[in-house]
Parts: sequence; C-alpha cells; structure tokens
Amino acid sequence: MLSRMCIIIKENRSVIRYKPSYGVVVAVVVVVVVVVVVLVVEVVVVVVVVVVVVVVVVEVVVVVVVVVVVVVEVEVEVEVVVVVVVVVVEVVVVVVVVEVVVVAVVVVVVVVVVVVVVVAVVVV
Repeated sequence: MLSRMCIIIKENRSVIRYKPSYGVVVAVVVVVVVVVVVLVVEVVVVVVVVVVVVVVVVEVVVVVVVVVVVVVEVEVEVEVVVVVVVVVVEVVVVVVVVEVVVVAVVVVVVVVVVVVVVVAVVVV
C-alpha cells in the first residue's frame, strides 16, 4: 500500500512542485507580522493596565491617609496636605493620559489589522 502511494505521488509531480503565487506569500507574511505586532501590543497593554491599577491603589491609600489625618485632626501642616493632594492629582492626570494613549494605540492596531486582512483577501 505504501509503495503504491509513493508511485502515485511520483506520477503526480505537479502537486509536489506547487509554488504559491507572490501575492499569497506576501499576504501570509503580512498577516503573520501583523498578528505578532498585535500580540506584542496586547502584552504592553496588559503591563500598562497593571501599572495603572497599582497607581490607583497607591492613590486610594494616599487619599485615605489624608482623610484620616484631616478627620483625626492630627497636627499636620496645611502645606503637607496641599502637597499630597497636588501629587495625587498629578498622578491621576498622568494615569488618564497613559490610558488615552493605550486606547489610541489599540484602535490604530485594530484598524491596521482590518486593513491588512482586507488587502490580503483582495490580493489572494
């Protein structure tokens, strides 16, 4: 049976010699590259989200400490409280900017993937 299959394969060499067209090769390479880029961007997004969560937790802790200090009326200078509040606001602004940038990057990547898939389908 195996020798018979070998003979059939030898007789039908056109199957063995099949070479994909240039467009198919380019489309496959482009799709693979885009998928790898999307995966890398997703990993970066996950890392950024983890950093944002850590920053938000730190902000909450700082706010709780400030509230406790104000409620307990501990002798703390007003300047210290103002500095802490300013730092918290600055961190919140940075976090929001980072989140906006991450969302923009994800949108761009999705658009690129859609364009590449459409081009690949049209080329093939």
